[in-house]
Amino acid sequence: MGIYILRVGHRPFRDQRLTTHVALAARALGGSGIYIDEKDDELEERIRRISLEFGGNFSVESGLKPERVISRFTGPVVHLTMYGLPFQDKIDEVRKESEGKDILIVVGSQKVPFSIYEKSKYNLSVTNQPHSEVSALAVFLDRFYGGKELETQPRGHKIVVPMERGKSVYLIPNERECLEILREEGADSKLVEHSLAVGKIAMELALRCHADIDVVRAGALLHDVGRTKSHGINHAVEGGAILNRREIAPVVVSIVERHIGAGIDEKEALELGLPPRDYTPRTLEEKIVAQADNLVAGKIKIPLEKTLQNYSRKGLLAQEDRIMRLQEEIKTICGIDPDSISISDDYSTIDSDRN
Repeated sequence: MGIYILRVGHRPFRDQRLTTHVALAARALGGSGIYIDEKDDELEERIRRISLEFGGNFSVESGLKPERVISRFTGPVVHLTMYGLPFQDKIDEVRKESEGKDILIVVGSQKVPFSIYEKSKYNLSVTNQPHSEVSALAVFLDRFYGGKELETQPRGHKIVVPMERGKSVYLIPNERECLEILREEGADSKLVEHSLAVGKIAMELALRCHADIDVVRAGALLHDVGRTKSHGINHAVEGGAILNRREIAPVVVSIVERHIGAGIDEKEALELGLPPRDYTPRTLEEKIVAQADNLVAGKIKIPLEKTLQNYSRKGLLAQEDRIMRLQEEIKTICGIDPDSISISDDYSTIDSDRN
């Protein structure tokens, strides 16, 4: 079931701000998309850009005849108007009728054609007092969902962190932004190619495991950003510091800090001179990137056995055992042996095969 909004009476040169707010309220409170009667390319682009930045699959389409939009829906058509029946008397009926069907909510300006009243199954009011279509839509959606729409908010590559005072927004950078960060920090072509190769394996695993694609992509591409400052064991910590300064989301920073081998525990961190905390990958996304990195040398995919031999020669038997266990864990979760994944020689993008 999806809830779609039909905005009637939009005037491109006067109502862009109000119609934008209608769309944003719909998107934030559980709506699936919006139809707008008058063609407005600029408005469409604005709404799409916001959806891209903050997440979700909210659709927008303008330049449509309201009657044709209404005819598409087999579920209930609800027209929100101050002249309608009190919505609280009908909300349960609307909810029941919409089970398994898409619902259309019509909101308009002052002059809504009478045909909208005729074609709507329900003409409902959120109070019979003058107010805006934004408030009417927001109240209706919240009552329709019973407040549950607030529990599952869309997430894009910008994340607003709730705070009692002040404001904080973190970024989950997309591929282009990750590559820009690497170049701005001074990464050479070899580091970029290595990061892209790790990204290809990590993305394949993420798709198989239903992991968070955006987080895996960013973590894989930025896992070695600290090597622009150090090639020692501390490069993961350096990378985390770089990303923290850039206000990158903590879920990405933790991937970077925990990607070495199959992780470093707090005791080992002290022995290695790292800040004393546990650097063992915990989330699925952290584990995927760590293991993908274990399967790449330079820009070449290597068998896990070769990685294990390298650790064995250095006497790092605890790490060798952890990497083997991590391999088996990912294999079980994803249903594929990470060793079986091959990558192409195209290091220009990690998404080329999926575009």
